[in-house]
Amino acid sequence: MPENKPRPPQDQPWENGWAPDTSRAPGTRRLWLAGTMAVATIVACATAIVVTDRAPDGQSRSAPADDKASVPGLISFATPSETPPAGKSGLATEKPTTRAPRQQDAGTPEPAPKPSKSAPHEASSPPAAPKPPATTWRSVRSVNYPDRYWHASGGFVTLGPVRGSESREDSTFKQVKGLADRSCHSFVTQDGSYLRHRDFVLRPERDDGSALFGRDATFCPRSSSYSGAVMLESVNYPGYFLRHKNFVVRLERFEYSSLYLADSSFRLVGGLA
Repeated sequence: MPENKPRPPQDQPWENGWAPDTSRAPGTRRLWLAGTMAVATIVACATAIVVTDRAPDGQSRSAPADDKASVPGLISFATPSETPPAGKSGLATEKPTTRAPRQQDAGTPEPAPKPSKSAPHEASSPPAAPKPPATTWRSVRSVNYPDRYWHASGGFVTLGPVRGSESREDSTFKQVKGLADRSCHSFVTQDGSYLRHRDFVLRPERDDGSALFGRDATFCPRSSSYSGAVMLESVNYPGYFLRHKNFVVRLERFEYSSLYLADSSFRLVGGLA
């Protein structure tokens, strides 16, 4: 029979000439025990979750719809309101607080208002009668012949020098508002005749009350290239201006020439008579 040799102690395998058995992983029993405990833990947790979920469901079925009590241990969020806050652009507007007016002490009287300074009462007087408009008397002087003026005589208006008192009266006209256009001018002689163009020649004639006469006797002042002078344009012949030619005042179409500009520029000066 083989001899049973004593097994060397296992606490010092290398010193005693014994090698450990490596065919089986160490701690197998411990691993099995840990796995069993983990499975038991998972099963216990699952059972607790199922029980917890069933309990709130039962409570929610029995509780009223408007019960807003939250379940302990769960985080609840407030439901946002669908109605926007009052104010401009949906923003709440804070009402400013108004301070009450300061009350004066009972013992301090309020200052009396100061009397207003007003002019002494004057006795009402009847309104003054309106003054009649001042009559404007004009003499028309030539630009390129400054010693000659319009002169109404013999049925025509000529350009001539002043000779004596009678010549001064014939060279003085009353400037009134235009018969056809009140923003323009009409000229009246000493005897009440109006200066009007007929056959393109300026003549003194009596007003016959016709619309044609009013237009023929109305002239509108226009700016001139000469300082202080005007050009007189006809109302019913736009583009036609009064000018002197051969010392006779007549109506002619505008020409862009130095001679025309000089002949059709006049200065309205104070009446000679």
